Amino acid sequence: MNPVLEPLFKTVRATHPKADLRLIERAYETAAYHHRDQKRKSGDPYITHPLAVATILAELGTDDETLCAALLHDTVEDTAYGLDELRADFGENIALLVDGVTKLDKVKFGDAAQAETVRKMVVAMSRDIRVLVIKLADRLHNMRTMRYMPEHKRQQKSRETLEIFAPLAHRLGMNTIKWELEDLAFTMLFPKRYDEIARMVSERAPRRDLFLQEVIENVHSDLREQKIRATVKGRPKHYYSIYQKMIAKGVAFDDIYDLVGIRVLVDTVRDCYAALGTIHARWNPVPGRFKDYIAMPKFNMYQSLHTTVIGPEGKPVELQIRTRAMHHRAEYGVAAHWKYKEEMVASNPGGKVKDVNDMAWLRQLLDWQKETSDPGEFLESLRFDLSVSEVFVFTPRGQVIALPDGATPVDFAYAVHTEVGHRCIGARVNGRLVPLESRLGNGDTVEIFTSKSPDAGPSRDWLKFVKSGRARNKIRQWFSKERRETAIEAGKEAIGRAMRKQGLPLQRLMSGEALLALARDLHYPDVSALYAAVGEGHIAAQSVVQKLVQALGGVEGAEEDIAEAALPTQLKGRPRAGTNAGVMVAGDPDVWVRLSRCCTPVPGDDITGFVTRGHGVSVHRVDCANVGQLQEQPERLVEVAWSPGDDSVFLVAIQVEALDRPRLLSDVTRTLSDHHVNILSASVTTSRDRVAVSKFTFEMGDPKHLGHVLKAVRNIPGVYDVYRVTSGA
Repeated sequence: MNPVLEPLFKTVRATHPKADLRLIERAYETAAYHHRDQKRKSGDPYITHPLAVATILAELGTDDETLCAALLHDTVEDTAYGLDELRADFGENIALLVDGVTKLDKVKFGDAAQAETVRKMVVAMSRDIRVLVIKLADRLHNMRTMRYMPEHKRQQKSRETLEIFAPLAHRLGMNTIKWELEDLAFTMLFPKRYDEIARMVSERAPRRDLFLQEVIENVHSDLREQKIRATVKGRPKHYYSIYQKMIAKGVAFDDIYDLVGIRVLVDTVRDCYAALGTIHARWNPVPGRFKDYIAMPKFNMYQSLHTTVIGPEGKPVELQIRTRAMHHRAEYGVAAHWKYKEEMVASNPGGKVKDVNDMAWLRQLLDWQKETSDPGEFLESLRFDLSVSEVFVFTPRGQVIALPDGATPVDFAYAVHTEVGHRCIGARVNGRLVPLESRLGNGDTVEIFTSKSPDAGPSRDWLKFVKSGRARNKIRQWFSKERRETAIEAGKEAIGRAMRKQGLPLQRLMSGEALLALARDLHYPDVSALYAAVGEGHIAAQSVVQKLVQALGGVEGAEEDIAEAALPTQLKGRPRAGTNAGVMVAGDPDVWVRLSRCCTPVPGDDITGFVTRGHGVSVHRVDCANVGQLQEQPERLVEVAWSPGDDSVFLVAIQVEALDRPRLLSDVTRTLSDHHVNILSASVTTSRDRVAVSKFTFEMGDPKHLGHVLKAVRNIPGVYDVYRVTSGA
């Protein structure tokens, strides 16, 4: 046996004892031979990649055909070894798997191409879901070695991983792969946010570990008393999931971190409920936080009891209680399926084993595949569907329908049938009439009223509140076919309204040429298609206006001249003494000088002077955004040099980026005050992903002091980046 394969075979023997090791070895030798002259970006022989992918899959317990396909997955694409040869050497099944993975890799990634790739993935999945399992393992190994790739490639691949591959792993129940993919992509995309969360986690680790130990011992002793055989252990928190909780639930970091996770593994389903009763007897459960996924499994076969109790010191503790078989499925998902399928076939030779393609979500995805002609729209629907949790509601006949969390009766109507959705005019939930935009909860019974009128159709307002990709697609399709003219008018009106709101010149901006150029930039064939897209809600009117303004050179053109004229007039009457700007003008040391506020220059910056109309010289950094316009009047530019005195005061602007939390602003302002800087202005905005961006402008006498100020602000908990802002930055 080849010694290189020993670690792989050791794993295969543990997870899949009946695997054909000779077949796997033959696949390795074939791949090694054909990749013999190829190297990876890291300089390693290429064969290390297929071998690593196969090892990841072996750890998940996949079958020998999947392992062979993983070893051979790049041969057809990257070497002279053809699919027909592979079929002759290894059989039809392995050839189909390799062909499926090759098809996924072939398409180049742009926006539409990316959607096409995902589509091919869905088609390949529908034939054999193992294709996707191989693809996920392939992506995981590529993410582990992503540091050898150029920066733009790292960003692109990480974004795809977060938006498509990690959610797909989640949908297939492969949590171990999902968590690692998320953390790797998070590190690449937001290294500073990742480091800050890692720092906050490590600072609190010792205190948390003591608390965890106490909880585990209590649970252990209680279960032993009740004669329940169980394994109790702490559940690791993943950095990206901590970040997600901060965003989705708006929870401060300390509140998340008090939620200590415990996992209890027992032998039988009966033991799960017995353990739950024992734990609730010791600690009070938190109302509304108990979920029974054993009786009603999640979409991806996940089963577990979830509860949150008020533990020692009054701190909440999250517990998951499940059998060992459920745990295996929760960690490895679909990949664990074949093992169980084999065991079930062995124990039940005559019985029918439910195939993995019965997973409802997969069928739904294939329905979209047929319905949605626009690849971009398909991708949006997929991203949305992958990112939401679910509620389960009943039809009047008791059939269960799964919908995205926050779904409305309209989503329910479209889930029942497209025509029911189009003709929906009202709904009754649990026997009471409700508005169509009301949210459905778990266990609601929903009845839909439909219109008999031949002209019945959906309302454009529904797009504002529907949650499911299917409903959104169907409503948009209806408007695309039936209401193009109306959409064009509505789009035109929306763009005009957005311009009037900003006080922009309508005639100039809506001239045919400017709009046509913009439509082509956005990949629409003509202006009417652009209007229709706005009318149907595919693109926001505000976004079109912004792009138009940028295309025509921006609206900031005259700002510098207004600022130059306005600022000195405000300064009239202010005493000249004590306002030394610390700058000398070449040839005339007596000219009044002021430091421009647009780029806040300080000693050490390269600067240039601009003679304003009758109000002295304004000083700008040479990389200031406004210098380009000033250079159009070279006769008004003058040479200037730094000459700071003891009474010189300089304006400095800094930007602070932090993970949002209560009292953040007061901590930053207190730190600045402690460093004796005079804050003139402050602004704070918080983005949807819970990142607080604060800008401060303050006065300083000695610019060398700035480094100490930035360092002090950087040490505030939650702050992951702070830097000086100049318009050139």
